[in-house]
Amino acid sequence: MENYSIRKINKEDNQQVAELIRSIFDEMDIPKVGTAYADPCLDLMFEEYNKPKAAYYVVEHNDRVVGCAGIAQLENEADTVCELQKMYFLPEIRGLGIGSEMMSVCMQSAIAFGFESCYLETMPFMLDAQKLYRKSGFENIDAPMGSTGHVSCPVWMLKKL
Repeated sequence: MENYSIRKINKEDNQQVAELIRSIFDEMDIPKVGTAYADPCLDLMFEEYNKPKAAYYVVEHNDRVVGCAGIAQLENEADTVCELQKMYFLPEIRGLGIGSEMMSVCMQSAIAFGFESCYLETMPFMLDAQKLYRKSGFENIDAPMGSTGHVSCPVWMLKKL
């Protein structure tokens, strides 16, 4: 795909990001309770990531947000552990390698912030996402870490940075 860019979120992106994430939950029939769908910050992503050691990125194409992902400290965990958060892409840009680029941007930020490992949670049926995570160096672990509040996400992965 031509003419797309990965950049940090702006306040003006909040509504598009929230709509994008909710649309993917509907598309994939992901549970809305105990997942990112129910996070109170979903409509205020710029504000949520406007803090130290946190960054949220969007993929923009033709003035539209078509993908997103972020990095932040994993709650109730050592300050060396971050979490890859809310990584979603619209169907039109999946499979084009943009996920790998976004992953690279997020991991570079995590390293720059001084994190030593990165955690993520996902759904068992999100196989393409898991393939991307494994390709990026994430490995499955046996139990959740931190306190994400996402009790409906039973796949946990970790990567050493």
